[in-house]
Amino acid sequence: MTRAPARWPRPWAALARRQPSAFLLAAQLLSLLVYPSMDDTQGGRLLFGAVALVVVPLAVWVVNRSPAVSIVAWLLAIPAIALTGTGVLLDRPELLPFSALLESALYFYAAASLIAYMLHDHRVSADELFAAGATFTLLAWGFAYAYFVCQAWYPGSFTSTVEPGRPRQWMELLFLSFTNLSATGIGDVLPVSSPARVLVMLEQFAGVGYIATVVSRLIGLTVIGARR
Repeated sequence: MTRAPARWPRPWAALARRQPSAFLLAAQLLSLLVYPSMDDTQGGRLLFGAVALVVVPLAVWVVNRSPAVSIVAWLLAIPAIALTGTGVLLDRPELLPFSALLESALYFYAAASLIAYMLHDHRVSADELFAAGATFTLLAWGFAYAYFVCQAWYPGSFTSTVEPGRPRQWMELLFLSFTNLSATGIGDVLPVSSPARVLVMLEQFAGVGYIATVVSRLIGLTVIGARR
């Protein structure tokens, strides 16, 4: 009687179960490499939609590991993916602000769920460290999508030192979001309208609060664990 070959656990599957935040963080950082090739052409919008089809399910995935309610994430993710796919494939750019609004809400909800996950216990695991990085990128993407919606609904909300009259591209809005959230404030992309300035102030407040609460707590728990 022949014995069935033993099934060894797949390393990637085991890593995905233990540290889903690492996959989300990696996907978001890798997407930065393809964002510079995006523009207002059909090919750029197709690439924009392809990135959303990967990152949005990953954001829902990490919500499943947190104390948050995953059904809320799916209620935001499914119509966002549907609107993005419809707008890109049927060349309906007017649908993209609505999908961006849902994606922004999803990323904020996923960031809040990861913060609740990190505050859930008093030990710092490897996945929580990846979650800290993923939460930062989720907040940055969430505000970048909010800027995208603001620019679509309030034309001329953002200007720049380079070609100040045209709408800002996605990479410029994401760059603005990262500089605000990290308190770098380079200032080559500037908010002009009142709604845009309100969003920028909210992101600056969120960035300071995130560093003061989540990051400082993780550092403190890591130091306490090392002393023990």
